[in-house]
Amino acid sequence: MRGYPLRGFIALGLSTWLALQPAWAQVPGARQPEELRIVIVEGDQAILNVRQRVAREAIIQVEDENRKPVAGALLTLTAPRDGASVIFSNGLNNITLTTDGMGRAVVRGMRPNNVQGRFTIRITAVKDGMKGSAEMQVSNAAGTAAGGDVSMKLIGSLAAAGAAAAGVAVAARGDGNKTPAQTPGTPPVSGRP
Repeated sequence: MRGYPLRGFIALGLSTWLALQPAWAQVPGARQPEELRIVIVEGDQAILNVRQRVAREAIIQVEDENRKPVAGALLTLTAPRDGASVIFSNGLNNITLTTDGMGRAVVRGMRPNNVQGRFTIRITAVKDGMKGSAEMQVSNAAGTAAGGDVSMKLIGSLAAAGAAAAGVAVAARGDGNKTPAQTPGTPPVSGRP
């Protein structure tokens, strides 16, 4: 008698498991549906500037097993809730879009939060029982790391290199005079006008 409830539980568990399986899994010899392929056309490895809070776009394409575009696929993007992340145009950390006739969806209005770091946006696609998944790598950075101040960084680097070259020229003279060394073909530098 003790084993009877366990058998009932196992039978109930099996019937529940079968009920939750997709239709193709319940038919012996049935073929599993083909997987969808997700191609990140734009947006992978993007660096977002947390100081600018600029909305970015990503372009994602869904293809079938023959690499043909899949129109009307539901595409869901999910960003992390904590740490470095983005907020989508709907104000949430996830958004669902539908692919167009070319199998593409444009993710408009991705805004970085104020936390710097690298993170992953998970992407899933579904259409007519077919599924696919992918990941998009994104980084939140501030200022120069995000390309927002590249020109000032370059000017600073050039100025430092110039100062180092002048110091080497003064040291090379060895006579204790602090004027820069004379370059061949130029008149000597004197303190008189």
